[in-house]
Amino acid sequence: MSALVEVSGLRKSYGDKVVLDDVSLTVQPHDVVCLIGSSGSGKSTLLRCLNLLEGIDDGVITFEGREISDPRVDPREVRSRIGMVFQAYNLFPHLTVLENCTLAPRLVHGVRRPDAEARARELLERFGLLDQALKNPDRLSGGQQQRAALVRALCTSPTLLLLDEITAALDPELVGDVLSIVRAEAEAGTTMILATHEMDFARDVATTVCFLDQGCILEQGPPSQIFTEPREERTRQFLRRVL
Repeated sequence: MSALVEVSGLRKSYGDKVVLDDVSLTVQPHDVVCLIGSSGSGKSTLLRCLNLLEGIDDGVITFEGREISDPRVDPREVRSRIGMVFQAYNLFPHLTVLENCTLAPRLVHGVRRPDAEARARELLERFGLLDQALKNPDRLSGGQQQRAALVRALCTSPTLLLLDEITAALDPELVGDVLSIVRAEAEAGTTMILATHEMDFARDVATTVCFLDQGCILEQGPPSQIFTEPREERTRQFLRRVL
Protein backbone atom coordinates (compact mmCIF):
# COMPACT_ATOMS: atom_id res chain seq x y z
CA MET A 1 0.00 0.00 0.00
CA SER A 2 1.39 3.41 -0.96
CA ALA A 3 1.75 5.93 1.84
CA LEU A 4 -0.77 8.77 1.86
CA VAL A 5 1.68 11.19 3.49
CA GLU A 6 5.45 11.04 3.63
CA VAL A 7 7.58 13.62 5.39
CA SER A 8 11.34 13.45 5.07
CA GLY A 9 13.94 15.68 6.73
CA LEU A 10 11.49 18.51 7.41
CA ARG A 11 13.06 21.61 8.91
CA LYS A 12 11.28 24.81 9.87
CA SER A 13 12.62 27.84 11.70
CA TYR A 14 11.53 31.35 12.60
CA GLY A 15 14.68 33.43 12.42
CA ASP A 16 17.24 31.77 14.67
CA LYS A 17 14.65 29.61 16.44
CA VAL A 18 14.40 26.09 14.98
CA VAL A 19 10.83 24.83 15.45
CA LEU A 20 11.04 21.56 13.50
CA ASP A 21 14.33 19.75 13.02
CA ASP A 22 14.79 16.76 10.67
CA VAL A 23 11.21 15.49 11.10
CA SER A 24 10.32 12.34 9.15
CA LEU A 25 6.94 10.61 9.21
CA THR A 26 5.00 8.12 7.09
CA VAL A 27 1.19 7.93 7.21
CA GLN A 28 -0.71 5.13 5.50
CA PRO A 29 -4.36 5.39 4.43
CA HIS A 30 -6.72 4.93 7.41
CA ASP A 31 -3.93 5.64 9.95
CA VAL A 32 -4.67 7.74 13.02
CA VAL A 33 -1.44 9.47 14.05
CA CYS A 34 -1.43 11.25 17.41
CA LEU A 35 1.23 13.88 18.03
CA ILE A 36 1.97 14.28 21.73
CA GLY A 37 4.48 16.41 23.61
CA SER A 38 4.79 19.57 25.65
CA SER A 39 3.47 22.90 24.42
CA GLY A 40 6.03 24.41 22.06
CA SER A 41 7.39 21.05 20.92
CA GLY A 42 6.35 21.66 17.30
CA LYS A 43 3.08 19.73 16.99
CA SER A 44 0.94 22.59 15.65
CA THR A 45 3.69 23.82 13.34
CA LEU A 46 4.01 20.36 11.82
CA LEU A 47 0.28 20.29 11.06
CA ARG A 48 0.43 23.76 9.53
CA CYS A 49 3.35 22.71 7.33
CA LEU A 50 1.42 19.65 6.14
CA ASN A 51 -1.47 21.90 5.12
CA LEU A 52 0.93 24.37 3.45
CA LEU A 53 -0.06 27.14 5.84
CA GLU A 54 3.63 27.47 6.69
CA GLY A 55 6.57 27.33 4.32
CA ILE A 56 9.43 24.97 5.14
CA ASP A 57 13.18 25.57 5.10
CA ASP A 58 14.24 22.07 4.08
CA GLY A 59 12.88 18.58 3.49
CA VAL A 60 10.14 17.02 1.40
CA ILE A 61 6.41 16.56 2.01
CA THR A 62 4.59 14.09 -0.25
CA PHE A 63 0.80 13.75 -0.31
CA GLU A 64 -0.98 11.17 -2.46
CA GLY A 65 2.32 10.42 -4.19
CA ARG A 66 2.99 14.04 -5.15
CA GLU A 67 5.58 16.37 -3.67
CA ILE A 68 3.50 19.22 -2.26
CA SER A 69 6.48 21.01 -0.71
CA ASP A 70 7.50 22.01 -4.25
CA PRO A 71 6.99 25.81 -4.34
CA ARG A 72 5.29 25.48 -7.73
CA VAL A 73 2.39 23.56 -6.17
CA ASP A 74 -0.86 25.50 -5.66
CA PRO A 75 -1.60 25.32 -1.90
CA ARG A 76 -5.32 25.90 -2.47
CA GLU A 77 -5.56 22.82 -4.66
CA VAL A 78 -3.81 20.71 -2.00
CA ARG A 79 -5.99 22.08 0.79
CA SER A 80 -9.11 21.16 -1.17
CA ARG A 81 -8.35 17.52 -0.23
CA ILE A 82 -7.16 18.16 3.33
CA GLY A 83 -9.50 19.14 6.14
CA MET A 84 -8.12 21.06 9.10
CA VAL A 85 -9.76 21.92 12.40
CA PHE A 86 -8.14 24.46 14.71
CA GLN A 87 -8.20 24.92 18.46
CA ALA A 88 -9.99 28.26 18.07
CA TYR A 89 -12.75 26.90 15.76
CA ASN A 90 -12.18 29.63 13.08
CA LEU A 91 -15.79 29.60 11.95
CA PHE A 92 -16.86 32.60 9.87
CA PRO A 93 -18.85 34.72 12.37
CA HIS A 94 -21.04 36.44 9.76
CA LEU A 95 -22.29 33.14 8.30
CA THR A 96 -24.72 30.64 9.77
CA VAL A 97 -23.49 27.19 10.72
CA LEU A 98 -25.06 25.79 7.55
CA GLU A 99 -23.41 28.46 5.41
CA ASN A 100 -20.06 27.76 7.07
CA CYS A 101 -20.41 24.09 6.22
CA THR A 102 -21.47 24.55 2.59
CA LEU A 103 -19.06 27.31 1.56
CA ALA A 104 -16.07 25.15 0.59
CA PRO A 105 -18.09 22.42 -1.15
CA ARG A 106 -19.80 25.05 -3.30
CA LEU A 107 -16.94 27.44 -4.04
CA VAL A 108 -13.98 25.04 -4.10
CA HIS A 109 -15.51 21.76 -5.24
CA GLY A 110 -18.34 23.09 -7.40
CA VAL A 111 -21.08 21.22 -5.55
CA ARG A 112 -24.60 22.51 -6.22
CA ARG A 113 -26.11 24.35 -3.26
CA PRO A 114 -28.96 21.81 -2.69
CA ASP A 115 -26.48 18.92 -2.68
CA ALA A 116 -24.04 20.77 -0.41
CA GLU A 117 -26.83 21.64 2.02
CA ALA A 118 -28.14 18.07 2.03
CA ARG A 119 -24.67 16.73 2.89
CA ALA A 120 -24.18 19.39 5.59
CA ARG A 121 -27.58 18.74 7.17
CA GLU A 122 -26.86 15.00 7.22
CA LEU A 123 -23.61 15.56 9.12
CA LEU A 124 -25.10 18.20 11.41
CA GLU A 125 -27.89 15.81 12.35
CA ARG A 126 -25.37 13.00 12.96
CA PHE A 127 -23.43 15.23 15.34
CA GLY A 128 -26.48 16.66 17.13
CA LEU A 129 -26.34 20.11 15.56
CA LEU A 130 -29.17 20.18 13.05
CA ASP A 131 -31.23 22.46 15.29
CA GLN A 132 -28.32 24.94 15.26
CA ALA A 133 -27.94 25.02 11.46
CA LEU A 134 -29.42 28.48 10.92
CA LYS A 135 -27.72 30.15 13.87
CA ASN A 136 -24.52 32.17 13.72
CA PRO A 137 -21.54 30.67 15.57
CA ASP A 138 -21.62 33.19 18.43
CA ARG A 139 -24.97 31.72 19.53
CA LEU A 140 -23.42 28.29 20.03
CA SER A 141 -21.49 26.94 23.00
CA GLY A 142 -17.79 26.20 22.64
CA GLY A 143 -18.44 22.48 22.27
CA GLN A 144 -21.09 23.13 19.62
CA GLN A 145 -18.77 25.44 17.71
CA GLN A 146 -16.00 22.84 17.72
CA ARG A 147 -18.41 20.17 16.49
CA ALA A 148 -19.55 22.58 13.78
CA ALA A 149 -15.91 23.11 12.78
CA LEU A 150 -15.50 19.34 12.48
CA VAL A 151 -18.63 19.12 10.34
CA ARG A 152 -17.33 21.91 8.11
CA ALA A 153 -14.08 20.00 7.58
CA LEU A 154 -15.90 16.74 6.85
CA CYS A 155 -18.34 18.30 4.36
CA THR A 156 -15.66 18.20 1.66
CA SER A 157 -14.98 14.47 2.30
CA PRO A 158 -11.26 15.14 2.83
CA THR A 159 -8.63 12.53 2.07
CA LEU A 160 -6.74 13.64 5.17
CA LEU A 161 -7.99 15.30 8.35
CA LEU A 162 -5.66 17.43 10.50
CA LEU A 163 -6.78 18.29 14.04
CA ASP A 164 -4.85 20.82 16.09
CA GLU A 165 -5.54 20.54 19.83
CA ILE A 166 -9.26 20.72 19.15
CA THR A 167 -10.27 20.08 22.78
CA ALA A 168 -7.76 22.42 24.45
CA ALA A 169 -10.15 25.39 24.68
CA LEU A 170 -13.19 23.38 25.78
CA ASP A 171 -14.69 22.94 29.22
CA PRO A 172 -13.90 19.44 30.52
CA GLU A 173 -17.50 18.22 30.22
CA LEU A 174 -17.53 19.08 26.51
CA VAL A 175 -14.31 17.26 25.61
CA GLY A 176 -15.98 13.85 25.47
CA ASP A 177 -18.60 15.02 22.96
CA VAL A 178 -15.97 16.23 20.52
CA LEU A 179 -13.68 13.23 20.97
CA SER A 180 -16.60 10.86 20.32
CA ILE A 181 -16.96 12.41 16.86
CA VAL A 182 -13.26 12.02 16.17
CA ARG A 183 -13.38 8.43 17.38
CA ALA A 184 -16.32 7.69 15.06
CA GLU A 185 -14.43 9.15 12.10
CA ALA A 186 -11.37 7.07 12.97
CA GLU A 187 -13.50 3.93 13.13
CA ALA A 188 -15.00 4.86 9.74
CA GLY A 189 -11.50 4.83 8.23
CA THR A 190 -10.74 8.54 7.97
CA THR A 191 -6.99 9.16 7.84
CA MET A 192 -6.06 11.74 10.41
CA ILE A 193 -3.13 13.37 12.13
CA LEU A 194 -3.92 15.13 15.38
CA ALA A 195 -2.03 17.05 18.01
CA THR A 196 -3.55 16.24 21.36
CA HIS A 197 -3.08 16.34 25.12
CA GLU A 198 -5.74 13.64 25.58
CA MET A 199 -3.54 10.65 26.41
CA ASP A 200 -6.36 8.17 27.01
CA PHE A 201 -7.79 9.01 23.61
CA ALA A 202 -4.39 8.60 21.94
CA ARG A 203 -3.91 5.25 23.67
CA ASP A 204 -7.31 3.97 22.53
CA VAL A 205 -7.62 5.33 19.00
CA ALA A 206 -4.17 5.97 17.50
CA THR A 207 -2.42 3.55 15.18
CA THR A 208 0.81 5.51 15.73
CA VAL A 209 1.87 7.88 18.50
CA CYS A 210 4.68 10.38 17.88
CA PHE A 211 6.34 12.08 20.83
CA LEU A 212 7.78 15.46 19.85
CA ASP A 213 10.41 17.23 21.89
CA GLN A 214 12.15 20.46 20.93
CA GLY A 215 11.07 20.18 17.31
CA CYS A 216 12.10 16.56 16.81
CA ILE A 217 10.05 13.36 16.71
CA LEU A 218 12.04 11.79 19.51
CA GLU A 219 10.08 8.54 19.46
CA GLN A 220 7.23 7.00 17.50
CA GLY A 221 5.44 3.68 17.56
CA PRO A 222 2.15 1.96 18.38
CA PRO A 223 0.37 3.17 21.52
CA SER A 224 1.07 -0.11 23.30
CA GLN A 225 4.79 0.55 23.01
CA ILE A 226 4.87 4.31 23.57
CA PHE A 227 2.64 4.27 26.66
CA THR A 228 3.96 1.11 28.33
CA GLU A 229 7.57 0.71 27.20
CA PRO A 230 8.90 4.04 25.89
CA ARG A 231 12.53 3.79 24.85
CA GLU A 232 13.56 7.39 25.52
CA GLU A 233 14.00 8.83 29.01
CA ARG A 234 12.50 12.15 27.86
CA THR A 235 9.34 10.29 26.75
CA ARG A 236 9.14 8.57 30.12
CA GLN A 237 9.47 11.91 31.91
CA PHE A 238 6.69 13.45 29.84
CA LEU A 239 4.32 10.53 30.35
CA ARG A 240 4.96 10.43 34.11
CA ARG A 241 3.95 14.08 34.25
CA VAL A 242 0.75 13.85 32.19
CA LEU A 243 -0.64 10.42 33.04
